[in-house]
Amino acid sequence: MQYDKMTPFEKRSAMSLASIFAFRMLGLFMILPVFVFYAKDLAGATPKLMGLAMGIYGLTQALLQIPFGMLSDRFGRKPIIAMGLCLFALGSIIAALSHSIEGVIIGRAIQGAGAVGSTIIALVADLTREEHRTKAMAMIGMVIGLSFTLSIILGPILNRMIGVPGIFWLTALLAGIGILMLYTAVPHPKQSLFHRDALPEPGQFKKVLSNPELLRLDFGIMSLHGILTASFIAIPFALQQVAGLPEAQQWHLYLPVLVLSFISMVPFIIIAEKKRKMKGVFLAAIAVIALSQLSLVGFSSSIIGIGISMYLFFTAFTLLEASLPSLISKIAPPGSKGTAMGVYSCSQFLGIFLGGTLGGWLFGAHHIKGVYALCAVVALLWLLIAFGMKKPRHVGTFLLKVGVNNAKEAKALQQRLLQIVGVVEAMVAVDDKTAYLKIDNSVINKEELKPFSI
Repeated sequence: MQYDKMTPFEKRSAMSLASIFAFRMLGLFMILPVFVFYAKDLAGATPKLMGLAMGIYGLTQALLQIPFGMLSDRFGRKPIIAMGLCLFALGSIIAALSHSIEGVIIGRAIQGAGAVGSTIIALVADLTREEHRTKAMAMIGMVIGLSFTLSIILGPILNRMIGVPGIFWLTALLAGIGILMLYTAVPHPKQSLFHRDALPEPGQFKKVLSNPELLRLDFGIMSLHGILTASFIAIPFALQQVAGLPEAQQWHLYLPVLVLSFISMVPFIIIAEKKRKMKGVFLAAIAVIALSQLSLVGFSSSIIGIGISMYLFFTAFTLLEASLPSLISKIAPPGSKGTAMGVYSCSQFLGIFLGGTLGGWLFGAHHIKGVYALCAVVALLWLLIAFGMKKPRHVGTFLLKVGVNNAKEAKALQQRLLQIVGVVEAMVAVDDKTAYLKIDNSVINKEELKPFSI
């Protein structure tokens, strides 16, 4: 086993697939800050239907994310990803051509049906070695985070230039570029294998869904993205109609808020990971989410008040968005990470659907402050649920290719691995000849693992 750096092949694989992820994210999130202005003038538009149009793609993503990943084991990664990108492009075109809210809802639902996130992750696993897979996933996570920030800033700018239909057309173009990159820039794997750390395994669902610590995190990501989606039903209107900031100038506020939020988040990530204060930082961030929504209730008529509230929200949002996947990885039993992440991803998209739907309904019934109040209540409920979480162990995931041929050999190897200082948990799978380890990086000597690898 080699403990060297990622090869150029692995870097190319990770970055090209991260770019495809980024194209999808840009297409989905660029409309967030401008969609409500466009949707209100569509035929048949009501606040409820506007909220449904905002969040419907989350429902189809949640329903199809895991099945698409499983289908890629049978039909290949690239064909499934290409099919998903085609659906994404088709939905974008339907939304661009629609003049009614119902047509946009159909288009957004088809956009979400291109649910290939888990399949892209599986292809990353096919193209990288076990010891570098975490680095590749981190590269993708970083690109996704940057794409989200860029999309919120670009949305109002592009809306002024080409309008929301133009953004939908651009989204379709990005999907086409993604397909081109898939077959020209992304290497073809020698073989596609099932990876427990990347894809859900049906036999692990019961274990994952009965783990209260994982369920807390699933509720958390559902709440976080529900609050985000609902907020963007209210905030654009608040900035325009209450605080007097024109639609075309709202990016002037988004840009400094998002940049400052990202900078402010970094020290807390360091404190959480390096100083091992994860639970305290995590709970504080949820409390800040609740505070930001309560402050919006009281200060929604002031640009300064909205700006400060948004700064608090996005600082906590980016911190939690980075922390939650890390906590899933730490808590998931060895060999169940792919299943745990699959459920987590579905919860995230379900939150988008619920946030859009409930936010639209409350906006119609109670206008802007009703949406903020809903978000505050959800955040406080999340804080209450998260308060009982166990202090997370500071462990990392490590995979070894091993030469085991039956359950008896696997069990014996598992016991030997557990005797190594720094190996906290171990699970050896016979079918993919892989040892899934949870290790304490502060004490383990990885050289001791070399003799066990083939």
